[in-house]
Amino acid sequence: MDTIPDDLRTWVPRLAAPAAAAVFVLLWTIAEAGRGDLVENVVLFALFGIAIGLSVWMPWTAVGVLTVVPALQLVGWVEPPGSTTWPTYLAIAFVAFFAAFARSIAVRLVALAAAGLASGLAAIAMAVPTLARPYVWSSWVGGGQGTRTDVITLAASLFGAAAAAWAVGIFLSSVLRVRRIGQVLELTETRFHETDFELRLAHDRARISRDVHDALAHSLAVVVSQAQGALALSATRPEVVDQALRTIADVGRTSLVDVRHLVERIQQDADDTTPRETVADLDRLVTTMRDVGMTVTLRHLGDTTELLPSHELAVFRIVQESLTNALKHSGSSSTVDVALDWRGPGLALLVTSSGDDPLVASRRDTGRGTGIASMTERARLAGGWLTAELGDDGVFVVTAFLPAPEPIRVLQSWTEQPA
Repeated sequence: MDTIPDDLRTWVPRLAAPAAAAVFVLLWTIAEAGRGDLVENVVLFALFGIAIGLSVWMPWTAVGVLTVVPALQLVGWVEPPGSTTWPTYLAIAFVAFFAAFARSIAVRLVALAAAGLASGLAAIAMAVPTLARPYVWSSWVGGGQGTRTDVITLAASLFGAAAAAWAVGIFLSSVLRVRRIGQVLELTETRFHETDFELRLAHDRARISRDVHDALAHSLAVVVSQAQGALALSATRPEVVDQALRTIADVGRTSLVDVRHLVERIQQDADDTTPRETVADLDRLVTTMRDVGMTVTLRHLGDTTELLPSHELAVFRIVQESLTNALKHSGSSSTVDVALDWRGPGLALLVTSSGDDPLVASRRDTGRGTGIASMTERARLAGGWLTAELGDDGVFVVTAFLPAPEPIRVLQSWTEQPA
């Protein structure tokens, strides 16, 4: 498993672009110090640096600056390329590379198209002489094959470099996304195993509690029966009856104490000291799934109320497994809406997901699977219910309801009274 932290993986390209821009401007400023008009050149370097630095944070602005700079050079508003400064057009390749990390396919395609347009304008600025700038590419290299040939050659060379950088960026961004999806699925699989263990443990505790209850009821019935029989003999053999009654009372009292302690140990959660996920952690969960590429919306309807820790965990697990199912069966480009409605007598949860690029073979239409079974059992253990089904429009809908915690608290306080 990759050990690179998720936050670091996300911020590397975002920090690399401004760092590359700063290095670009600094090196060119040092290189051109003492040559020509340094102030004009610094303006040129700064414009290209802005395009590089914003290529990840604000790709549309970066693409616009990248296209405008050579156009301004053509009209003479920005220092035109010289025999030593023409390599600054490699900024086109830098912008194309970083823009390839954008999540939007439209941004990536527009960045490639803008690189082609900027390359053409740059080639014209380098190869076509004017009265204001008679010295161009042919004079720098000591000849040439004609202005038209020079423009085509330079444009093709610049665009080829930009396209290669764009392709490398696409490849690296795809690798990062695939690795991140793999991490999310692996982590989710681990959570599924943990959830399965928790549910099995809950089943075992409930089964043992029922067994203890049945045994206790049976024992008490026997004790009551013997006590009634002893009372019937109290007139003829009082010494035997008295001893029997004392023995029954002692055994019954001891059994009740032992059973009560056993039930308390069974019902005690061994992980009480371990921090558990709550509704507040849903924002972090949604952010993680958005980084994969999913479009996730989290909405709270009404004023949030306090839930029991078990309910908080149940809500978090249900949303987590719903998002994971959407990722597996609808793909990383799926759209998911999570709505938590606090306005009723309990918490109503609605999760809708849609997409047409599944990562695994879809079996959601069968209504079977560990994830759905786990969500259903969690809702049931919290005193609520859950349904999950695929609609006719291809939208998968998970609906759940968890009752308000107040009645549960009253029941708990009543059942915990000393016997």
